[in-house]
Amino acid sequence: MIVETLGKIIRNRRKELSITQPHLAELAKVSTNTLYKLERGQGNPSLDVLNKLAEVLGMELILEVKKKH
Repeated sequence: MIVETLGKIIRNRRKELSITQPHLAELAKVSTNTLYKLERGQGNPSLDVLNKLAEVLGMELILEVKKKH
């Protein structure tokens, strides 16, 4: 599931940067509960929330057209 994958990516990047969940939530201006749920692969985060987290973590969201095989 995509939310589980996103949660793992965000958690791993946060840990690489040695940032706690509450601190990341504060920096990204999202609720701590939202971040907890996202990292556990729960909830349905908005693009706004994902973009805020990505910005703080030095990441970016990219939407691409699938290539036909």
